[in-house]
Amino acid sequence: MSEFNKQAVEVPGATVPFFTYTMGETQYYEFDTSKCGPPEPMVNAMAGLKMVDSPNKKVVMINHKKPMGLLDKIGENYDIETEKMDDGRVKLIFSYRAGESEKADLSQNTCHG
Repeated sequence: MSEFNKQAVEVPGATVPFFTYTMGETQYYEFDTSKCGPPEPMVNAMAGLKMVDSPNKKVVMINHKKPMGLLDKIGENYDIETEKMDDGRVKLIFSYRAGESEKADLSQNTCHG
């Protein structure tokens, strides 16, 4: 992936840097929790997902593994693409799902699993 016009963006509640960039009509919010332990991946995913309020906004999460606790919690509320990266990390792209994303409880940002 090219590093095109990524800019730091303030995301309330986040504990890692977030970056935003636009491809076509879609705005992306990206963060990397691959070096973080629980609950940071969940905390940052929930903070980022609050930005996804329309079909043209997506969250890109880079993590050391597939975050099953997170997916169990909000998997039905978003369309999620998973991609294994060359270095072994996992990239997840969360997309807005009309009528479902609004139902996600993004206040529950701890992992119980």
